Amino acid sequence: MKKSLTHLARLVALPVLLACLPLAAHADAVKEIRIAVPDLSAGTEHSGGGVVDVLRQQQAFEKAFAADGIHIQWQFFKGAGPVINEAFANGQVDLAYLGDLAAIIGKSNGLDTRLLSATGRGIKQYLAVQPGSGIKTLQDLKGKRVGLFRGTASQLSFDAALASQGLSEKDLKIVNLDYSAAQSALAAKQIDATWGLLNAIVLQQRGLADIPLNTRDLGGAGSIQSVLVGNGAFVDAHPDIVARLIKAQDSAVQWLTQDGNKDAYVQLVSKQASYPPALVAQDLQADKLSEVFPATLDPQFLGKLQSSVDLAAQERLIRKPFKVADWVAR
Repeated sequence: MKKSLTHLARLVALPVLLACLPLAAHADAVKEIRIAVPDLSAGTEHSGGGVVDVLRQQQAFEKAFAADGIHIQWQFFKGAGPVINEAFANGQVDLAYLGDLAAIIGKSNGLDTRLLSATGRGIKQYLAVQPGSGIKTLQDLKGKRVGLFRGTASQLSFDAALASQGLSEKDLKIVNLDYSAAQSALAAKQIDATWGLLNAIVLQQRGLADIPLNTRDLGGAGSIQSVLVGNGAFVDAHPDIVARLIKAQDSAVQWLTQDGNKDAYVQLVSKQASYPPALVAQDLQADKLSEVFPATLDPQFLGKLQSSVDLAAQERLIRKPFKVADWVAR
């Protein structure tokens, strides 16, 4: 009887073992990990801000896989989320650091991505307007020409900010411009306002724009959440690789979420993004790194992401809403 049971156990275990062999062999074949990031730099160097800049400075991923001969390929895209989603669709990307809307659009449009970690929460956005325009509130934007980078987190951020004041894009004249183009258009007085990140402060310091408000002034309405997502096929085929990536990222996050490292972080981003340190410091002045950069997919973060999905559907930025809980990589 014992012999029969042993034989049966072997028969049951064999298919399981054989099923695992191709996966293990495939995982061993990984020679490169391709990581996409929106390029936020104003100079010749590349910058994604947040944990991306820390990871690259520490070479955390490179060190984690050096013994395996696995190359880390960082790909920076000036076209931001829309272009990165195209790269995902074409099988050119394994992982991507994205703002909420681009990641949501990709998932909604059928890209098989998996939510791996949080990378930023409550990230501020600014309203930049022509100096002397008299625009002080979002209500003052009615009928005005506003430069907005569609398909990016800034668009969802702006829609959320507008919604908090009972407005929508329909109340304005939206001009689809990337960050650099919007900056130039505002400086040339071709648009009345734009909504964005550090580029708004750059214009203010040059005397080319006023900043009447940011998302903090709106009680956080319109703040951005950012995430790390992975190609579903890559995540499924290489769970061990993904686990090691997340572990390596955790070391960078531990450094980044120490508020005592704020000055060092300001210098790092300033160098990578070619922004003056004073400008980066101004942006982070009221923020605690320990509150902005935790990587955990906690209920509060997932709840904010779900609200972003629901708003994107409401504003018809996506066709198919989905449950964020089903997006999380298991």
